[in-house]
Parts: sequence; structure tokens; C-alpha cells
Amino acid sequence: MSFGIRFGVWAPVHGPRAALNDPEEPFDASWEHNKAVILEAEQLGFHSTLIAQHTVNPHLPDHDQLETWTAAAALAALTSRIEIIAAIKPFIFHPVFLAKMALQIENISGGRFGINLINAWNSVEFEKAGIAFGEHDARYEYGREWISVVSRLMAGEAVTHKGTHFSITDYKLTPRDLHRARPTIYIGGESEPARALAADHSDVWFINGQPPADVAALIADLRRRPRRGAPLRFGLSAFVIARETEAEARDAYERLVDLAKQDADVHALQRKHADPKTVMFQTMAKSVRVGTNGGTAAGLVGSYGQVSERILAFHRSGIELFMLQFQPLRAELRRFAAEVIPRVQAAGAVAPAPALSDA
Repeated sequence: MSFGIRFGVWAPVHGPRAALNDPEEPFDASWEHNKAVILEAEQLGFHSTLIAQHTVNPHLPDHDQLETWTAAAALAALTSRIEIIAAIKPFIFHPVFLAKMALQIENISGGRFGINLINAWNSVEFEKAGIAFGEHDARYEYGREWISVVSRLMAGEAVTHKGTHFSITDYKLTPRDLHRARPTIYIGGESEPARALAADHSDVWFINGQPPADVAALIADLRRRPRRGAPLRFGLSAFVIARETEAEARDAYERLVDLAKQDADVHALQRKHADPKTVMFQTMAKSVRVGTNGGTAAGLVGSYGQVSERILAFHRSGIELFMLQFQPLRAELRRFAAEVIPRVQAAGAVAPAPALSDA
């Protein structure tokens, strides 16, 4: 089954994604800035947004960090077309109460909500709150039990569950999802436990930005795995730098590379607090790149035509949703909407514009 391409944008919940000291992109993680970005993205025809979850800023601990789930609820009420995906670290919320929140935001949005289950990498965020961070694979085992409860509750089931971590008796949430079976479940992570969890429990698997051959191999691996229900769909994170010519794009890329060198102390702090088993950081260490979650390693740096062709190539390998990063964010959103999306549309590969909801 083939799905049309959807374009998403990372919400700027903790400031710029490529370089933290950019005169063209002053630090701003405020609610007002995030609201303006997502409302403009919706108006420009973007299909989705991802709101990452951190309680404290993982890059600059003394700087602002937007709270994910309250922001998602507010955006659900303010928007009418764009899909809102809220990331969630299972250790922070009991599954019953998270499922209730998810259903509420789903119904506020008119059926445009998704949750993105992530395993977490920033140990200090947990440890300073007195929450055990746990070993990498053990966190995935916890997440597996957690999502098994959340998915059933979101689907309207009366849940009785006796497991290692949770004991739930005849719990049913109302109102149930008023628009579809349940909100969409996205899962990220490329370790073996993450892949197994995605095959078993996700609707869409998020892949960090990396070269096309690596992405194709990851997709092939997941497609070989046994699965119940609908086929697994795939999303890709990528940082985009598109210009009239390839040379102009490379110049813009080099500008961000140079600016990112000023963040060396920040990157060192991240490595100190990151779980060494986190595959995202292992992948990112393979080459110079800008952006997070793989960033420019996906190769979406070049002329408008080159970037369009690379997007289409990823789509042919199975990518449906491109969750994109830009800097400076709003100017590059507009450029992408004006120059790249029409070229991809001309190939007949873009999904229809998001439908107007009753939100």
C-alpha cells in the first residue's frame, strides 16, 4: 500500500536545531514563537508537527524549554488541519493518565493527534528529579508494557493488566476517540529493542536522518519482521538546506557548520549525559552534519531540484512522512513551501493537503 508524501516540521521547543549562536535565528523557545511557527506551517500546507519532550533544556540547562503536552493541547485548539505529534517518555507518566490526556487532545483536535514513544537519552533530566533512568534495554521493556496499556486504553477497551510494572483493573476511558479507532502511534529509535517495539506496536517508525542506502536497509529490516494489522509506515527526520544552486546551498551549510563549532561545550555536555547505547548518537558520530536526529546526513542539501529528487528517492524506498528541520526556521519554511513542495507535487507524490477538522 502506497501513501503520499507528508511534510512535517519540528517545533522549536528548545531553540534552534543547527547552531545555538546564529544571528539569523536568535534563541526563542517561547510558547508564542512555537505557536507562530506551527500556525504558519499549517497555512503553508505542512501536514504535521513534532513536539519533542524535555522537561529541562537538553542543550542549555539555564535556557527555556517548552512543555510538550500542554503545548499540544493548546495547538490542538488553535489549529484546524495540521497533525500534532507529542513525544512521550514513558517513565514520566503513568499509562492510564497519559492515555486520558491523549484522548482528550485527540478529540480537541478533531482526530489529528499522535503520540511519539521515545526511550530517552538525557540521564540528568531523570536523575535530578529522583527518577531512576535505568539501563537501555530495560527502559525499552518498560516502554513495551507501557504502550501495550496505552494503546488499548486509547482504543476504548476496558483494560485489566497485571504485569511487571503496572497493575490495572477494569479501566475504561470515556469519552473514547470520537474520530477514529485511536490516535496514531509513532515510535523512534534504531537499536534492536526499538526495532522490535516498532514492529509490534507502532503505526509509523521514525528513522533518524542518514544516507538513502542506510535508510533503505532499515526499512527492509522492519518489513521482514512479523506484524499484526496494517503494514508499518515510515518517517524520516532531516535537516533541509535548499537554494537556487547547489553552490549556494553548500555555502549556507558551511555557515551553519562554522556556527555549530561554537557549541562544542554543549555537545560535550550532551555526550556526558547521553546513554552510550543510544544509536542516534552512534550514527551522528559517523560524519560532520548540522541539525539533530541525523540532521543533514540525510543529504537534503542542494538545489531545489536536487532536494526534491532526493525526497522522491527516499519516498520510493518507503518514507512517507518527512519531519524536517530548518534554520532560520520561518524563512526556510517559506522557501521550502514555495520552491520544493511544488516540485515534489509535480511528480504526483504529495499527499493531499490536511483536511479541515472541527477543532
